[in-house]
Amino acid sequence: MSIEQPRVAMLSVHTSPLDQPGTGDAGGLNVYVTDLSRALARLGARVEIFTRATSSRQADLVELDAGDSRVLVRHVLAGPFEGLDKNDLPGQLCAFTAGVLRTEAGRAPHWYDVVHSHYWLSGQVGWLVADRWDVPLVHTMHTLAKVKNASLAAGDTPEPAGRVIGEEQVVAAADALVASTAEEATDLVDLYDADPAALHIVAPGVDLGLFHPTYPIHSTHPIQPAGRADPDMVGRAALRARLGLPANRQVVLFAGRIQALKAPDVLVRALAVLAATGRPVPLLVVLGGPSGRPTALRELEALAAASGVGPHVLFRPPVPRVQLADWYRAADLVAMPSRSESFGLVAAEAQACGTPVVASAVGGLRTVVQDGVTGRLVPSHDPVLWADAIAGLLADDVARAALAVGARRAGERLGWDAAAGQVLKVYAHADQRRRA
Repeated sequence: MSIEQPRVAMLSVHTSPLDQPGTGDAGGLNVYVTDLSRALARLGARVEIFTRATSSRQADLVELDAGDSRVLVRHVLAGPFEGLDKNDLPGQLCAFTAGVLRTEAGRAPHWYDVVHSHYWLSGQVGWLVADRWDVPLVHTMHTLAKVKNASLAAGDTPEPAGRVIGEEQVVAAADALVASTAEEATDLVDLYDADPAALHIVAPGVDLGLFHPTYPIHSTHPIQPAGRADPDMVGRAALRARLGLPANRQVVLFAGRIQALKAPDVLVRALAVLAATGRPVPLLVVLGGPSGRPTALRELEALAAASGVGPHVLFRPPVPRVQLADWYRAADLVAMPSRSESFGLVAAEAQACGTPVVASAVGGLRTVVQDGVTGRLVPSHDPVLWADAIAGLLADDVARAALAVGARRAGERLGWDAAAGQVLKVYAHADQRRRA
């Protein structure tokens, strides 16, 4: 393997890095694969991302960034273009694997230096192709079925046994496992019997050129002397006007897929608690699309109406990331009531924009959100506790400004180039481990 400039086969079977995050199966994994690949390329790697073709209009080979051939996206034919649910994809893994192998067969021998698979479906493919090519398999789980099944929402469908078995097989086969947090690494050892020597903790990065405060945030007192305008407030007013948000109302932002796992219903119920107890009700912006259940958005809208807070909830479709950064900056708080998160990329991005985060004390969110420093961690999904946490922060401008400073400082430590540098070391370690 060329340790300095490896050729990487990056596998993302079930969701394309070209898809818009925030709806369907597209989310943090898409951002992770895209930004990691770009950062690896900046450090000299050549990356080809293999993903399943979902339209006859897709080109077989696409540059991730037009005019830059260092990161390529290959669309592999595996099953019908449309109407295939993620749970149906295990039946198409043989076809996908054949497509990947066929690509390599047209190249010089030993073309790829490492296979990096993402999510268990890709891991199953990676297991076979890495063995065929005699190169190391590096795998990133992103989510774990056993962890998700331990924290299901009422009425939510558990992950199937086939996925659990598939994850166990990938963990056993991988030469290296990349975990986003120490907690995820512990779960892999305790729940999946992973070899600790194969585990590497690499925190995902944030595009700091994109996610940053509109204006510099300083640790000084946020309240200006009488008669002097606060430039941050002026900037936020202009930003909100552009986004169609009220200038003088507090805004809480939920950004992500609308599904039981992400628990946006907790925020709607929390607004109902605030209304019932006579406290100010902020505007809740739900920025995302349905995932899993096509009716998820309509059900959330119906819940807001039935709870009497419909006028206080603004639903918007997912937006490109350059616009997402503006939504983070425009909000007073970003809320993540997720029932399970391996990392919590939304929290990291929001904090890099200088916006405090209120999050569930679960999984990777306990690492990303530093309670009392960058935001608040809520110990359960009780809407009463969420109402108290949101209302408390919105009522305290000084505390919220201090959290904004802490959030930005934490975000500055999460650049993608640093993460990619660590991943290159993982690749080298995996190569040595396979040779041994």
